[in-house]
Amino acid sequence: MKKNIAIIMGGFSSEYKISLKSGNVVYETLDTTKYNAYRIHVFKDKWVYVDANNVEFPVNKDNFSVRVANRVITFDCVFNAIHGSPGEDGFIQGYFELLNIPHTSCDMYQAALTFNKRDCLSVLKAYGIKTATSFYLNSGDTINEDDIIKKVNLPCFVKANKAGSSFGITKVHKKEDLQHAIDVAFKEDDEIIIESFLDGIEVSVGVITYKGETKVLPITEIVSENDFFDYEAKYLGKSQEITPARLNKEEEDKVTFLAKKIYEVLKMKGFSRTEFIFKDGEPHLLEMNTIPGLTKESILPQQAAAAGIPLVELFDNAITEALKQS
Repeated sequence: MKKNIAIIMGGFSSEYKISLKSGNVVYETLDTTKYNAYRIHVFKDKWVYVDANNVEFPVNKDNFSVRVANRVITFDCVFNAIHGSPGEDGFIQGYFELLNIPHTSCDMYQAALTFNKRDCLSVLKAYGIKTATSFYLNSGDTINEDDIIKKVNLPCFVKANKAGSSFGITKVHKKEDLQHAIDVAFKEDDEIIIESFLDGIEVSVGVITYKGETKVLPITEIVSENDFFDYEAKYLGKSQEITPARLNKEEEDKVTFLAKKIYEVLKMKGFSRTEFIFKDGEPHLLEMNTIPGLTKESILPQQAAAAGIPLVELFDNAITEALKQS
C-alpha cells in the first residue's frame, strides 16, 4: 500500500520562495509507485494542501489532516522542505513530535540549536571545533564600534543570528559601514553575530543518515564571483560550486572527520550541510543547515549525485529513515 507523504514548504521567513522550489522538486521526484505526494504550503496566515490544479484545501492543524470532498487524508510521514522558521528552528519538529507523525528532519532540540548560529558554535567549541572570533549583539544593546573592531578586526562579517540563505549578511571593510550592516542584520533577526574574516578555501559538507549509517557526501568547494558567498552567488549563478573540492588528502580527511563528528555529537538525523573555511590548513566551522536547499541547483543534491545517489533515491532514503523512527 502506498504511503501518504506530506511535503511541507513555504514558511515564515525570507527564504519561503526557495523553500517552495525545494518542495516542488521533492514533489516532482518522489517515486509515485511507492508514495502519494501532497504539497502542503505552510504560511503564517494559512496552511493548505495544494492539489495538481493548484486548488487549495485547508489543513486541520489539530491533527494535520486534510479534507478533500468527503475524504479525510492523513499522512504516514512528513517531508520537511521548509527553510528557516518554522521548519528549521524546531517549531515544526515539536508539532509533529507531539502528533507522533514521522518527519524527515532532525529532532526539535537539534533544529533549534543549529538554527541559532551562536549557540551552536558555543556548544561545539567544547568539542575542539575551531570557529571564527565573534562578537554578539541583541536588539537594544549599546553598540560600541571600536570594541567590536578591536575584537574581530576588519574586514568582518555581520550576520543575522537566526536566518539562512545569506539574508541579513554583510561583509564590512570600513568602520563607517559597520552601523549600516548591523541595521541590515537586525531587519532579519533581533540577535546578530559579527565574525572575523577567515581568508581561505570555503567548503560545504553534506552529511546524511543513509541506510542506517552516517554518510559524508563528496565535499563542495565554493568559489564566489562576489565578495563572499551571498544570495546572488548562491542562487543567481554568481559562483562556482566545485564537487569534489580541490583539497589535498590531509585537508579532505580533516573536514570529513569534523563534519561527521559534528553530526554525531549533535545526534543529528536527516539532511545536514555544514560550512567550513580553511585557515592555516585547519577547517573552521561557520554554520550548519538542517534543511539545506533541495533544488536542482542546490549543493546537497549535487553532492549526492557525485556519490552516485540520484535524487529519487536520496528522497526515498530520507522517508525510509524517518519511518524507522516511528
